[in-house]
Amino acid sequence: MCVTCHWIDSEWKLHKRIISFVPVCGHKGDYISKTLENCLLQWGLKNVFTVTMDNAGSNGTAIAAFKKKMIVWGTDVSKCQYLHMRCIAHVLNLVVSDGLKEMNLSVKKVRDCIRYIRNSPSRLKRFNDLAAEANLGTKKSLCLDVPTRWNSTYLMLDTACLLKSVFDSYEEVDENFRSDMAENIPGFLDWQMIKKFATCLSYFYTTTLRISGSLYVTSNLHFLEICDLSVLLDEMISSEDFEISQMGKRMREKFNKYWGDPHKINKLIFFSHIFDPTSKLNDLLFSLSNLFGAEHGPLLFDTIKSELTVLFDEYQTGYVNGGASGSFQSVGLSQPGAVVDSAQMPILPPPAKKHTSLMKAKFNEFNKENNTMGSKKSELEVYLSEAPVDNDDGFDILKWWKLNSGRFPILSRMARDILAVPISTVASESAFSTSGRVLDCFRSSLTPKLVEALVCTQDWLRAETTPLVIEECLDELEPFEKDLPN
Repeated sequence: MCVTCHWIDSEWKLHKRIISFVPVCGHKGDYISKTLENCLLQWGLKNVFTVTMDNAGSNGTAIAAFKKKMIVWGTDVSKCQYLHMRCIAHVLNLVVSDGLKEMNLSVKKVRDCIRYIRNSPSRLKRFNDLAAEANLGTKKSLCLDVPTRWNSTYLMLDTACLLKSVFDSYEEVDENFRSDMAENIPGFLDWQMIKKFATCLSYFYTTTLRISGSLYVTSNLHFLEICDLSVLLDEMISSEDFEISQMGKRMREKFNKYWGDPHKINKLIFFSHIFDPTSKLNDLLFSLSNLFGAEHGPLLFDTIKSELTVLFDEYQTGYVNGGASGSFQSVGLSQPGAVVDSAQMPILPPPAKKHTSLMKAKFNEFNKENNTMGSKKSELEVYLSEAPVDNDDGFDILKWWKLNSGRFPILSRMARDILAVPISTVASESAFSTSGRVLDCFRSSLTPKLVEALVCTQDWLRAETTPLVIEECLDELEPFEKDLPN
């Protein structure tokens, strides 16, 4: 199990670190919860804001057990009602996989042709030579998909479309290809269908890349990505193409299972949208009404505003009671504070008590009783009352909050916690491809402690300007997928 810590520091820079990479004695929720608890205690971390996990049933049990532990620690935020964040990449994978369950015959033809060519080094060389002669302006080569990974299917179809003319040339020059494949060679209509499927899947693929970023804030994208996905599915369902329409219907069923009921959605998804200065409440009501209907949308809008106010009040109470360190922090690494030598501090007399006019005190009391003074706006009310910021290409959400943290000391603490929430588990899952290179057939005797040390050290030493590449390990995963039971 891999545990990755995400936080925003006092300079408003986003960080992520792998802090644990350990085997678990079982996949039951209790085991997962205990392993997570031990990891955090070893690091001295108890102020956990959220835990992002996929949608496995055991993970729900693990979160329930971990909530009890956090309440005992006394570091829970809003009684842990926002603790469990579901991985959007995992849900998106389930949605698209359901749509591709009944794969079109044209896709099967392309897959069979690619498999035929790749199975022989001489065939593959001949195909690559034809591609070089065609001078298509692309360095992509034939790739075979892993049926259990829809993104590899998209890459296969997208590459095949680019190399369509090469397939035609290969069919002309290779008599064995024509005789062996016979009716499995894609025709004109097949290529049209493949192009439609590739175009349709391209949106889901780019969305996956966007939400899996590790160098920038992604939590403010969460709600908009869900809305955009809903709009796309509606367009697919209303398509005149029967295949695309049926695919959209299957995807919509899975979409509604996870995002169709607003009561099952973590409200932090909406909060992070509001904490984006370019959005705030500007389009939230409209989006909610389109997503959940004209009846439920306004009710959910009021609920979100109410719960956000309650969360703000909780942060405000922590800020007032605890001073500068009273806010809840995201999971992070504690840094030792600077030690000041008291001998170097000048001894100053206590400040004189400020004189309060008796008449002014009487007037203030009169105003309070008659409620004529009016209440001062809170930071949250001031922030929401201001117009959204223009969303140009150069807008940096963390830079905006850094510049405005003086105006919104309490809201900025909330923003540091909410905007640091990862919406996908890609950062953690990428460690398993790293471990595959650390622990191979030549180094299979490494102890779990040593493997953890190597994985964590590599992650900590890696430059934070290096993005995660989620498609780099498809070739490594293919042999493992083949060994899995159907």
